[in-house]
Amino acid sequence: MGVEIVWLEWQRDAPKWRQVTYETASRNGEPFAELMATRSYLPNPVARFCTAELKIRAMQGYMGDHGFKGWVNVVGIRADEPMRVARMRKPNKNDRWENAVPLADAGVAKADVSRWWADRNFGLNLPNIKGTTPMGNCDLCFLKGASTISGIMAMRPELADWWIDQEAVPRGNGRGAFFRSDRPSYATMLDAVERQEAFDFGDTDALGDCFCTD
Repeated sequence: MGVEIVWLEWQRDAPKWRQVTYETASRNGEPFAELMATRSYLPNPVARFCTAELKIRAMQGYMGDHGFKGWVNVVGIRADEPMRVARMRKPNKNDRWENAVPLADAGVAKADVSRWWADRNFGLNLPNIKGTTPMGNCDLCFLKGASTISGIMAMRPELADWWIDQEAVPRGNGRGAFFRSDRPSYATMLDAVERQEAFDFGDTDALGDCFCTD
């Protein structure tokens, strides 16, 4: 198609971003772990610095360092996500970019996306449950509900290792920490899954979804 795709990762040192390729991109969450090490605490539902640093500021830094004074930020939000669309359309005078939501403008919904991928000869092979892909975005993101995380752990228990390791790292107080203070640790949830137990924290447990563009 002739479209240049630039892969970026956050890094600790200036310019706070590095350009990578499919071959050189991190595979085991190294930029995220490095970011948490610099902050000495874990992101959580109140302080979601992972999105701001790993995505927004890395992209903003790249564009600014390449001389762009302003640009259009295209976001793949669908028409059946009206609250997110409204937030994307709301102007922010502090931003150097304008948001565009072409899928929403075209009326594209979950079912349309599923049909589009069904016609392709390749895919991401993510589980699709009535148009929802629970393993989308960060695999065990702390914004996902405990039931969703438990289901993913049942399918792919090895994914829990990284999250368990991060909660075990000594932080500013010399002890480990949790991504969520209102529910058990990832280690406890994995143990429950392995013993075929389930966590149910009600409808408020899942914080809408891990909307990393919000």
